[in-house]
Amino acid sequence: MEARAVARYLRVSPFKARQVADLIRGKDVDEAIGILRYVNKKSAPMIHKVLKSAIANAEHNYDMDADSLYISEIYVDEGPIIKRMRPRAYGRADIRRHRTSHITVVVREREVK
Repeated sequence: MEARAVARYLRVSPFKARQVADLIRGKDVDEAIGILRYVNKKSAPMIHKVLKSAIANAEHNYDMDADSLYISEIYVDEGPIIKRMRPRAYGRADIRRHRTSHITVVVREREVK
């Protein structure tokens, strides 16, 4: 049994969000929340919010025990790129790309041996 949560169209580049996602992949949810609390990256609060949503989904929808959950999958997909023009010298223009991300967190219960 697994529970998932998805946050879409977040204004953070996928490369930067993947750096944080790689830190918590495969960890227990309590340990992952502790890591996210002290990581000094823009995407850490965003991933923390999605993780809390996945835990709530697991408890409410599937009656899983929150203490035995771990992050089985976490991935960051690229969302649409918001393009803006920036004026440059000699009447030229540059494109500024504001990248967005879709963050997906999947949690499962640990198997009891």
